Amino acid sequence: MPPILANLYLHYVLDLWVEQWRKKRARGDVIIVRYADDAVLGFEHRAEAERFLEELRERLGKFGLELHPEKTRLIEFGRYAAERRKQRGQGKPETFNFLGFTHICGTNYQTGNFTVRRKTMGKRLAAKLKEIGAQLQRRMHAGLPQTCEWLRPVVRGYFQYHAVPGNWRQLRAFRAEVLHYWCRSLRRRSQRSRESWIEMRDRLSALLPPVQILQPYPNLRFDAKHYSIRGKNRVR
Repeated sequence: MPPILANLYLHYVLDLWVEQWRKKRARGDVIIVRYADDAVLGFEHRAEAERFLEELRERLGKFGLELHPEKTRLIEFGRYAAERRKQRGQGKPETFNFLGFTHICGTNYQTGNFTVRRKTMGKRLAAKLKEIGAQLQRRMHAGLPQTCEWLRPVVRGYFQYHAVPGNWRQLRAFRAEVLHYWCRSLRRRSQRSRESWIEMRDRLSALLPPVQILQPYPNLRFDAKHYSIRGKNRVR
């Protein structure tokens, strides 16, 4: 379903219904974050999350929709998840993927308080690097200013979306791999160059945007206390 159509359709099928469900059926906190047909819902009580999930399936079925069986699951997530799972002798809280990020229960290294850690999904990172590597290969014989004019906005745009707190390692890995692809394409073009790999990398590195965190911490967006439902809709 196209994003615009999904936003219009699911506003009535899902958003307004969730608002009524929250007011009439829930005793604990309920939150929802949705983009097109992809959504995450948070619940304070597990019983309410389980009941909501069953009623949601019925609700979507009335409109010819169903939850994606492989991308919909109920997990324990939030500020108390790690402590309670430890008391039960269970492992770390599960993670979930949403809008290109893997979301993890973590703590703020400055305050020690709970926070949602986000890191770029491995598949998304690999796909973007593969795309850039292919483009650099095609631009192998272009001049350095022309390649730089194209590549800088690409890296900057990637950072503007993915530069969130806790994602520093993935950002550094992305930038390092971009440099690696760029150096490799130039060395293939100029095989007689006397410039060492390190010298070339340092020279090109100065032309790319630096790694920096650009986004704020997610204070409320995924601040579910106990249980979360990760869901995705699809047309039957």
